[in-house]
Amino acid sequence: IKTGYNEAFIIDGRTKDRLIAEDPKSAEILKPILRGRDIKRYRAEFADLWLIDSNNGYTDSIGKRIPPVDISRYPAVKRWLDGHWEKISVRGDKGKTPYNLRDCAYYQEFEEEKIIYPNMTKYLPFILDNEKYFTNQKCFIMTGENLGYLTALFNSQLFKFVYREKFPVLLGGTRELSKIFFDKLRIPRIAAEKEIIFHDLVISMQQSIIVGLPTIETDKTINTLLYEMCDLNQKEREIIDSYEL
Repeated sequence: IKTGYNEAFIIDGRTKDRLIAEDPKSAEILKPILRGRDIKRYRAEFADLWLIDSNNGYTDSIGKRIPPVDISRYPAVKRWLDGHWEKISVRGDKGKTPYNLRDCAYYQEFEEEKIIYPNMTKYLPFILDNEKYFTNQKCFIMTGENLGYLTALFNSQLFKFVYREKFPVLLGGTRELSKIFFDKLRIPRIAAEKEIIFHDLVISMQQSIIVGLPTIETDKTINTLLYEMCDLNQKEREIIDSYEL
């Protein structure tokens, strides 16, 4: 999501609470949003930032056209945006009115199960999101099938080798996680019953991290399953296990 003026359209938790207190309907268009820096390995450090979801309309998953948000239905939010009128009225990234966000073809995918990861990183931070987070332009999202398997793979020891070889180094030692590089990867196919195993392991990993429980054994299980899928011998596994970015 690119707002054209984040100071108006991305608000902190206190402002969100105030707008809802002024008008409870405001909650309908206030959505949690993550930035690239908020994405860690198997977890999101939510900074209590909220997007004013005054979208410009979109086509939902069943082909129904959803009209643009009518800001007059949300008077508290409108008053907030009116306080930034001088900036939002002249921005390039706007929709039907200055109150609306610009068009986004994949808008509905933010509220689906998805993988979220930063556009640039030194590490491998991927999360499987079921909390319907929106993201700014410093993140990418991935939707579709086998998302548990892919989240496990991208966070794995095995993927560290792929990451080093297939993703270009940028200034400062970061690497770019763009779609063009993912498109070139060859990933083993997986059966539906195996995807369920990986999905459950990823959810367990993420929940354990949230409450501070150990995750070493779950990590080992994920890596072992991936080694077996790739038919790696013991020596190859030891080399990969010892590798650090």
